[in-house]
Amino acid sequence: MTTANHSQVTGFVLLGFSQVWELRLFFFIVFSVVYLMTVTGNLLIVAVVTSDPRLHTTMYFLLGNLSFLDFCYSSIMAPRMLADLLSRKPVISFGGCLTQLFFFHFIGGIKIFLLTVMVYDRYVAISQPLRYMLIMNRTVCGLLVAASWVGGFIHSIAQVGLTAQLPFCGPDKLDNFYCDVPQLIKLACTDTFVLELLMVSNNGLVTLMCFLVLLGSYTALLVMLRSHSREGRSKALSTCASHIAVVTLIFVPCLYIYARPFRTFPMDKVVSVLYTMVTPMLNPAIYTLRNKEVIIAMKKLWRRQKDLLDPLEH
Repeated sequence: MTTANHSQVTGFVLLGFSQVWELRLFFFIVFSVVYLMTVTGNLLIVAVVTSDPRLHTTMYFLLGNLSFLDFCYSSIMAPRMLADLLSRKPVISFGGCLTQLFFFHFIGGIKIFLLTVMVYDRYVAISQPLRYMLIMNRTVCGLLVAASWVGGFIHSIAQVGLTAQLPFCGPDKLDNFYCDVPQLIKLACTDTFVLELLMVSNNGLVTLMCFLVLLGSYTALLVMLRSHSREGRSKALSTCASHIAVVTLIFVPCLYIYARPFRTFPMDKVVSVLYTMVTPMLNPAIYTLRNKEVIIAMKKLWRRQKDLLDPLEH
């Protein structure tokens, strides 16, 4: 189909979760609480890692970066989604849709690459403890994080570049609560089979390869820990367990959405909510509840803020 006899779509109607007002209000309250907890938890970790000199290490630098990315990731769509839940007809412009798509995959791509860097950091720490500070120095760590940002940008700009060239001449109803590739390209008035293959290759295969590399790395780490002392093994296992939990929460939903043909399934929106809203909220809890150093640093930050406020109250 060509666009010769059709007008170009200038915006999309986001169908969201439900058209029933009572359900929309319920979702608004629930997701408002989730978003508030996400922002508070992730920014708290960033503040703690930044303020405590004892946490100025490679591992916590990467953890602080992940928390900042989780804050950005949830903020890309949550405020807009909350506003749309209270709107009678939520519409997003074509430019706004592409902008949301770009930042969603930009931050998401950085997170995937950063998690790969984090497992490499743990691998070096466990396999080369005496040379760890030499191998993972600040310069190397900074370069790896910068490479993650570059990788995320390349991944995202490819998504937007391919999608922006498609003709959209109707329908204009997007069956989601945010703009994403699987639903968006289905609205194009042209054959998108080849484009779907490219998108699955860019999204699904890259995610799958990173996931397999991470699984292989964690398997090698667990085997390596058998030769460590009980105390060292317990501490390393605690850190690895946190990483594995976060990796599972991020990669499994992404593989479900992107590593398959772009068809609509009943669980799609539930899985989308899981990795866009729930996972960024859970990540701080997963890391902080299992990490004594972070908990101690949080208590110190709390006492410091309390000491600063006490003179003002008197």
